[in-house]
Amino acid sequence: ALRYAAPELKEDREAVLEAVRLDGRALAHAAPELRDDREIVLTAVRNFGSALAFAAERLQSDHIVALAAVTQDGMALFHVPRELCAHRGIVLAAAQQCGSALMRAAPALRDDREIVLAA
Repeated sequence: ALRYAAPELKEDREAVLEAVRLDGRALAHAAPELRDDREIVLTAVRNFGSALAFAAERLQSDHIVALAAVTQDGMALFHVPRELCAHRGIVLAAAQQCGSALMRAAPALRDDREIVLAA
């Protein structure tokens, strides 16, 4: 319950890492500098893909982080920057996890037979 933790715990890297390992949504309550920590964000999105919404902008744009997020929760594609919504591999992974993710895919990928069939 990082949400109710003392401010110093929200800044403690090991405490935050453990919290997001247990529940990726805890990333929302981590100190800003820890929401910009790639290991912490990857751990969070592997647990709860949509935790990507709480990550620093540069990590939301990170291909590996985005792929991990949509692999766990296809709807995390809604938290991926538009330019990555045109990346075939990311959209395919999202569609395989949740067909509704196609709503966020770049228009050209909505015509991709493999992606549509995966959804």
